[in-house]
Amino acid sequence: MVIEDRWLSVEEICKYLGVSNDTVYKWIDKHGMPAHRMGRLWKFKKDEVDEWVKAGGADVHGEPS
Repeated sequence: MVIEDRWLSVEEICKYLGVSNDTVYKWIDKHGMPAHRMGRLWKFKKDEVDEWVKAGGADVHGEPS
């Protein structure tokens, strides 16, 4: 039995989205990426991140480089 609705680590969410660790931490801090702090670790629910991306949460247009 495979548990699909499990918590993903920073490394796993980076691989899933195809971005770097720095990008994920920036999105958490500046763009309200759905993440949950568990002690020193950040954990993610795939469905929450998918909804955030679909809603334009990762859209960085208009942001200074």
